[in-house]
Amino acid sequence: MIFNESLILFIIFLLLIIHSFFFYPVILILLNRLKSSIHSIKDNQNKSLSILIAAYNEEKVIKDRIENLAEQNYDFEKVEVFVGSDNSSDKTDEILLELSQKYMWLKFFSYKQRGGKAGVLNKLINEAKNEIIVFTDANTIFDKNVLKNLVKYFDNNDIGGVCGKLILKSEDSDDNEESRYWSYETMIKQVEGDLGISIAANGGIFAIRKELYTQIPTEKAVTDDLFLSLKVLSKGYKFAYASDARAYENTANSLNEEMQRKIRFSATNFQTLLACKELLFHKNLLLSYAFWSHKVIRWFLPLLLIFIFISNYLLISFGSFYNLFFILQVIFYAFSFIGFILYKFKIRFMIFTLPYYFYLSNYALVMGFIKFIKGQNSVIWESTKR
Repeated sequence: MIFNESLILFIIFLLLIIHSFFFYPVILILLNRLKSSIHSIKDNQNKSLSILIAAYNEEKVIKDRIENLAEQNYDFEKVEVFVGSDNSSDKTDEILLELSQKYMWLKFFSYKQRGGKAGVLNKLINEAKNEIIVFTDANTIFDKNVLKNLVKYFDNNDIGGVCGKLILKSEDSDDNEESRYWSYETMIKQVEGDLGISIAANGGIFAIRKELYTQIPTEKAVTDDLFLSLKVLSKGYKFAYASDARAYENTANSLNEEMQRKIRFSATNFQTLLACKELLFHKNLLLSYAFWSHKVIRWFLPLLLIFIFISNYLLISFGSFYNLFFILQVIFYAFSFIGFILYKFKIRFMIFTLPYYFYLSNYALVMGFIKFIKGQNSVIWESTKR
């Protein structure tokens, strides 16, 4: 009886993980070959745009952000930029005031009570007058053709949102753990977007139709970009991915800083799951399948790994395969520990640092889930500098 139950659990949990990380992307690629993908219609600048930025103590980057937008290859008679300063205590407000006098299309709002990014965006959306809303962050840098490459997708009336391509840069090297994983995530976003089901927009570069904006919850923090993109999808619209709309952000200065960011987003992701639970069993079966495969299963990955380890331990005496698989798990976690030790000495070997990064990611999920259960995921926080 122990063998049968342990074997069933072992197979189910192992297949869920393999499916989420390997089978799911392959299935999406095959589906893309079987059905017509979303294509942009034509390059044009006929759409009016409102660009929204929530800023908090961004004196180091906000001037570069606005100057970067000013260099966009787009007709600025059809563009308005709104920046909401969330009670910044540095020189952010002074810099924005000076820039607003230089650029007529820039409108600056200084809020004297902190409301978090969600609160700022909920206020700024009421100021926006244009049909397409572009969301970006104060520390994001756009290529010159980002706006026109995002907007062209909206010629298709079925498309409610478009996600741009975010490229993570590192001060020391672009070949680090976060960048490697992000390249894998970007590939999945691309194939999802080709099917019109891009599950999670990149917060630094995405756009939606203004009429599809849903007020972001502020009583309990959600992941704002994920929430907005899921709500667009839940309303029956497609969410595309524009690989030619490229933006850049720096990665966190250390894995520990990146872990803190992941803990925060893990907590808000679980809250977003509750806020968008209708997608778990949506009438669009492909959308629900993507939501489960790309997000939900991964959010519960630490629990699956624990169950696999325990069930595998109970199966050791039933065959050499189970014995070998258990040994491989122990070796993997040992490599993770070695990676932790080496990281303390600023030594990187991919065979050790990748398992350590995997451990940190799952640790962040656990800690985020605990914060979510305790209701500690506040809408007001100071962003990790990336």
